Amino acid sequence: MTTRTVSAALVEDVAGVVENVPGVAFLRPGLADRLRSALSAPGPGAGRTAPASGVRMAPGPDGTDAWHVDIQVVTVRRARALDVARAVRAAVQEHLAPPLTGGPVPTVTVTVTGQV
Repeated sequence: MTTRTVSAALVEDVAGVVENVPGVAFLRPGLADRLRSALSAPGPGAGRTAPASGVRMAPGPDGTDAWHVDIQVVTVRRARALDVARAVRAAVQEHLAPPLTGGPVPTVTVTVTGQV
């Protein structure tokens, strides 16, 4: 991950990690996801057709190879939002650990945008 661009596959990979954390209902939908009708949505098991709008990755502002990952999730109401946010951050940091990426540990920010 020393290049200055992020592949869509890596964003999708991180989105998959986030969605598997207990207490996460789903990633925050983007505007395009909200406008898409239920009839045009893919069926169960068809996978995601658009990039994960709740995950953003960008190079760190200091010019180093450190990355900043911004994640926006909606949690289930029975779960404590703080615990879910901490679990999401830990899962993403573990997934993007230096042995996998070859660089410094990324900064991960998790925002809970709602509960269902």
